[in-house]
Amino acid sequence: MVELASVGDPASVTAAIATVLGVTPQADTALIDAVADALGGRRLLLVVDNCEHVLAAAGSAIEAILGRSGNVKILTTSRETLAVDGETVLTVAPLALEGGVTSSFMGIANVNVAKMVIDDINARGGLLGREVELFIEDSATDDSVAEAVATKLVERVDVDVVVGGIYSSTRQAIKGPVVDQAEKLSIYPEQYEGQECHPLIFCTGPVPAQQVEPFFPWLMQQTGARRFYMPSADYIWPHTMNKKVREVVTARGGEIVGEEYFPLDHTDYERVVADIMATGAEVVFNTIVPPGLTPFVEQLHSAGFTARGGHLVCTYFDENFLNLVPADHVEGLYGCLDYYRDVDDPFSIELLNRYESLYPGSAMFTAGSACTGTYRALKLWKAAVNEAGSLNQEHVIEALDHARIEHGPGGPAEMVPGEHHVRMNMYIARSEGGTFKVVKNLGHIDPKECQVAQT
Repeated sequence: MVELASVGDPASVTAAIATVLGVTPQADTALIDAVADALGGRRLLLVVDNCEHVLAAAGSAIEAILGRSGNVKILTTSRETLAVDGETVLTVAPLALEGGVTSSFMGIANVNVAKMVIDDINARGGLLGREVELFIEDSATDDSVAEAVATKLVERVDVDVVVGGIYSSTRQAIKGPVVDQAEKLSIYPEQYEGQECHPLIFCTGPVPAQQVEPFFPWLMQQTGARRFYMPSADYIWPHTMNKKVREVVTARGGEIVGEEYFPLDHTDYERVVADIMATGAEVVFNTIVPPGLTPFVEQLHSAGFTARGGHLVCTYFDENFLNLVPADHVEGLYGCLDYYRDVDDPFSIELLNRYESLYPGSAMFTAGSACTGTYRALKLWKAAVNEAGSLNQEHVIEALDHARIEHGPGGPAEMVPGEHHVRMNMYIARSEGGTFKVVKNLGHIDPKECQVAQT
């Protein structure tokens, strides 16, 4: 079996397959050709696990093997289809790795960051003279599981703070047992739609005022675009983001020529792509998420949207997501996040190098799937505990309300007093050749969230 969970570089996929099969590189032969030759005439089942973060590379390698090895059968696991000829898809429930972490780049990367930060805290003497214990639970991208493990953490483990959640529905599932019932502190690290306004909840990822408000005026000025189309997944985050986009775009003389919503598991976008082309849309603002993401961008690319000068925009897209799709399908895609790996301030470079030395070949340290928010959450909580001088929750919350870190991914960050959200640097980046290049540092941007009522 070929395990790809720890393979962070798409260029290393073929090498991982070759290593498992015992194929050594030849000076005069491409490695994939050597692998295919070694399998020629053999009857075997090759299992390739966790393809979703290196999707294009895995698909290319598998096509090459199948094209020259007629008796080989390949079984893959992935959160996205590979779009390989002859592929048969069977949907199964998420499977957990040893230690309780779902085998996805998001779960793996966030756990890596949490371990790195907590290990660093403990290496410096811990907090208040005590070692910090890290308890990791897997929500398995299932809200009922998230609720169950959150209940375990507050009732059986009695943790001081719960950090985590990706989807907004996961945050709500955690909120029930942690905040509403146990009245414990919760920190949500992902970019989201905003509007969370609870005294026991703090948020450390970007919100619409930090992404849409500074980004879209810049985009309209740079490209001259005025006609926008918004294909979307049907849940609260896309609805809220689209509302903000409509507000910002129309205030500057732009027009929303289409806005459609699809179930999370929808994969056929032929009709909406045809509509995008027919309306003359100049910008497609995408909030479709996996598993629909790959087929949507493929169908949009095949229709010639970007070839005619259209611009694809997706604010959640980061370097891990770039590996889900062929690079040419998202060439020129614009995003807006609190960090990209191209950010070149000294601390961000040092932090990225440290992460990669600790977790070589693992899921990448990126912003779109809560790595940066997880880092801030734990560092800001540490600062608050130190200021409070105890783990008394009321005192920690008072300190967390104005906590600040001088150094973090993308730059310094600070809680806006009374809002429980973070003021931080934001960046606009463009996809070029399978990676993101920062094209604009927007500087410190306020979240502009509601004032939290004090208890």
